[in-house]
Amino acid sequence: MPSFNYPLPKFSHQIQLNERGFVVLENTVEKACVSRLVDEAERLWSLEGNAAGAEFKQESNTRRLANLVDKSSLFRDVVEFTPVLSLMQHVLGDFKLSSLNARSANPFALSGQPLHCDGGYLPDRLGPLVANAIWCLDDFTSRNGSLRFVPGSHLYRQLPEVALDDPTAPHPDEIIVEASAGSLIVINAHLWHSGMDNQTEQPRRALHSYYCRRDQPQQQFQQRMLSEQTQAKATPRLRHILALDDSPLPAENYGSNSVSGFLD
Repeated sequence: MPSFNYPLPKFSHQIQLNERGFVVLENTVEKACVSRLVDEAERLWSLEGNAAGAEFKQESNTRRLANLVDKSSLFRDVVEFTPVLSLMQHVLGDFKLSSLNARSANPFALSGQPLHCDGGYLPDRLGPLVANAIWCLDDFTSRNGSLRFVPGSHLYRQLPEVALDDPTAPHPDEIIVEASAGSLIVINAHLWHSGMDNQTEQPRRALHSYYCRRDQPQQQFQQRMLSEQTQAKATPRLRHILALDDSPLPAENYGSNSVSGFLD
């Protein structure tokens, strides 16, 4: 199996991920690319209708898409974006894609979530299991369903639903992330975080490029979910990121890996 190494991220980004659990890369994606991604996501939402996101989990007051690697070369480019891969390598070491989904907080909707850790996972003795890169397809503001984080909570080794009386309530240490369209928000996904209510008349759209340590099961088992055509077109690097040539883990074989931090 080939191995790939990615450039070291900026030292300041490493420190932010280590200490705060997240880093915001402002205006990293070109506007033209953001526009193409928005158009493609909207095309799929229109095409899939009420079934959109059903390959994984749907969520009230939002629109979801799942299994995006199989649906467009644009999304395959997303999971190979080198600045993100460098940060994933920093957090996880040897890693693979867990899933690529889209989420749109509906206008004037109660799209808020409880504080959660992705997958409901805690780090193990080897370190973090999961990390996430949120691609901002719209501006993220305090009013349109942005994200709230509890900085440093990736080090707590506790799940918020266990530690808190009410994970939906404001947390005294939380911050609200604001970022412009084309920015990337990269998190150690053991960080306590959640989406918020959208109080505006426009949707707030994002891609969630979710990665896991290579010894962990994928949230969406790519070998099973991707068509033969998609797998045949994958470059060696993309095959490695998708773990298309790895031996499946037991949870991937038995389908017990499709878990969310808060969705049933």
